[in-house]
Formats: sequence, C-alpha cells, structure tokens
Amino acid sequence: MTFLLAAIGAAIGLGNIWKFPYITGENGGSAFVLVYLLAILFVAIPILIAEIMLGRRGKQSPPNSVAIIAKHENRSKNWAIVGWLGILSAYLIMTYYSVIAGWAMSYVFRAGSGSFENMDAKAIDAQFSSLLADPALLTFWHGIFLLLAMFILIRGLRKGIERTVKILMPLLFVLLLVMVVYAAVEGDMAAGLHFMFDFDISAINGRVVLLAVGHAFFSIGVAMGLMMGFGAYLGRDISIAKSALIISGMDTLVALIAGIAIFPIVFANGLDPAEGPGLIFVTLPIAFGNMTGGIVFGTLFFVLLVFAALTSVIGAMEPVVAWIEEHRDIKRSSAAIIACSSAFVIGLGTVFSFNAWSDWHPLSFIDRFSESGFFDLLDYLTANVMMPLGGLLLALFVGWRISPQSVADELGIRNPLFFQVWYWLLRWVVPISIVSIFLSNL
Repeated sequence: MTFLLAAIGAAIGLGNIWKFPYITGENGGSAFVLVYLLAILFVAIPILIAEIMLGRRGKQSPPNSVAIIAKHENRSKNWAIVGWLGILSAYLIMTYYSVIAGWAMSYVFRAGSGSFENMDAKAIDAQFSSLLADPALLTFWHGIFLLLAMFILIRGLRKGIERTVKILMPLLFVLLLVMVVYAAVEGDMAAGLHFMFDFDISAINGRVVLLAVGHAFFSIGVAMGLMMGFGAYLGRDISIAKSALIISGMDTLVALIAGIAIFPIVFANGLDPAEGPGLIFVTLPIAFGNMTGGIVFGTLFFVLLVFAALTSVIGAMEPVVAWIEEHRDIKRSSAAIIACSSAFVIGLGTVFSFNAWSDWHPLSFIDRFSESGFFDLLDYLTANVMMPLGGLLLALFVGWRISPQSVADELGIRNPLFFQVWYWLLRWVVPISIVSIFLSNL
C-alpha cells in the first residue's frame, strides 16, 4: 500500500491538472486525447511495468539498478545510461515544476482572501499576468515550495511520503468531482465534451503524436527514474503488472476529470482553450469567484494542488537523493539539501522566462523554436525528447538484453497470454512507435 500510494501520488500532480488541459487545448482537443489514451495503453503501461521490475530487481538507485542487472545478464555496464537519463529528465522537469507549484501556492492565499469574488475573465487574466511579471514573487514561492519538498525528502519514504499522500490524494479527487458538478451546472458541458471526445482523426499529425506520447510519459512518470526508484522498495509478494495498471488507470482518470471540469468553464466564458500554461489559473478562479462557498473550495483546491505537486516532486527527487547517498557517502539530509538547492538555481531560468527573459529565444534560428523561451525549450527537451528516448532505451534493454526467463521470473505474471502480449508490446510496438514518431518530427 505504501508503494501504491507513493507511486500514485508521484504520478498524479500538475501533469494531470495543470498540463493535460492546456496541452490538450493547444493541440486539437479530441485528437490529442485520442492519441494520449492510445499512448498510455500501448506504450506507457508496458514501459511502466518494465521500469518497476528493474527497480525491484536492482534494489538501488536507477543507474545502479540497471548496471547491476546488466552485469548479471552479461551485458555492458553502459546500459546504466537508462537510469541516468531517467534521473536527469525528472530532475530537469522538477526545476520548472516547482515554479508552477509556486503559482498554485500564491493562489492559495488569493483564493482564501476572496480576491476572485465577482471578477470577470478579463480581470482574472490580468491578475495572473501581474503574477508572472513579478520575478521576485515567483522566486519567493518557488523557494518556499522546494523547502517543503526538502523537508519531506529528509524524513524519507514512509514518514514523509506515505503520510502526505494517504489523506491528500482522495481529497483532491473528491474536489475535482465537485468541480465537474459545477462545470455541468454553470459551464458549457456539451462544448467541453465535444472538444475532448469527438476524436477528430484529421487533426492528428506528427507533432500531436509526439506531444501525446511525451505527455503520457510525463503524466504517469514513466522513464523518469522515479518508478524505478519506488520499485526498489517493493516486496516480492506484490504484483507489478497489477500495480502498474492501477497507477496508470488512476492517473489517466484524474487527467480526464480535470479536462471535463475545466473546458466547460473555458467555453462558457469565451476563453481560449489554447491559453497555454496559465489555463487553469484563468479558468478555475472564475468558477471559484462565482460559486457558493467559492472561497472555501478555491482555497482547498489550490492547497491540494500544491500537495499533489509535492508528491510528484518528492517522487522525482527520491532517486537523485538516493544516488547522492550511495555514491558520495553523504547522509540523507545533506543529499536532499544539495538536490533541492541546485534545483532552485536552475528553476530561476523558468522564473525569468515569464518576465525578464520573455523576449529571449535561444533557438530563434530554428523555425519550430523561433518563439520558444527557456521554459518552452526545457519542457520540450524533457517531455518530448529525453523521456521518449529513455523509454525507448528501457524497452530495448528489458525486451532484448535481459533473458525472457529472467523477466518472467521477476514479474511472476501467472496469465501466460498477458505476459506474451506485454512482452510483444515492449519488444516491438514501443520501440517502433517511438522511433517512427521521432523520424516523423525531424
């Protein structure tokens, strides 16, 4: 139960409630949702099972676990790159994730003070823009959030993470359902559902597919090292396949519910679904400002969103902290301080992307990235390049470099048909899909 709570808590976070709605809005709505669901089923879940398996078998940080298994299978120790790439991807994501979580922390106090009451969409949008324009305020909340994450990391998996997610995850789920009810009553539910589920296949292109696969990885936490890290704590009596299905199912459900709660409000208020990263910060405050008990619901929602972000950051940072402990002979508290302090410094690049560096486009000479700032490039690099590449290498390692018997013994899947389907997906569908997506986006 500790493993499931920690893994679900790490998977469910800003990726579901913040990123899924805005990236869906920017990429054709239903076309993106369709590819995203297919990517979860046929790409992300097979990799998730393989990743947890590696963690349980290796029992160490991701790079060490992969290196140990490779040695046992008489393979090159260079396969440790699978673990390294996952850790690096997760770490870079967390440097900007904490900045976005800082926005949510700021909105806890805005909602609690009643500043959203009776405000129209234009006024709320202006309020959010003023937040982004203030680098000092963004830096402050970015730092406060990482201090909280560091405190929980120091306390460890059971004392820190389990106690945090046991209460907060169910509360967040219930509050999202409350938002769906509000959206059904006050929003344009028909328009929202059409936007998400009409499944317009003609809108699917290489970019949509790449982003959908990347977000499937991002949302569940695949190829980020964190599931391998949690797998290291998993007992032999636990079914990895069943755990993976529960984790991915809960994660996908929360993302879809978030979209169903948000898009009806977007369309009812004439807002742009392609608003971008600020979508939930200019849509949900409209609901909270006009609903009965909005101050209470709004405050509680953003508090829970902060804690959802915390569980994700803690899950991603855990493998980094574990590696520092293993390789530098540094006690856990010092390792957590090092990991979070360096993340704070790198995260300043994201802070400045929305104000001081807003006109700086490092790759402006490339058409695709001509208007991309530091945050946009970091998000694209991690979610759409590093994580799919890490997933590809992970599939190749487990599918082709570890003996089938070793894989079967470790997983302990009793249904031979399920194992054969999973193994076929991992060996063939996952690598071919990821390589094809990369080639189509060159």
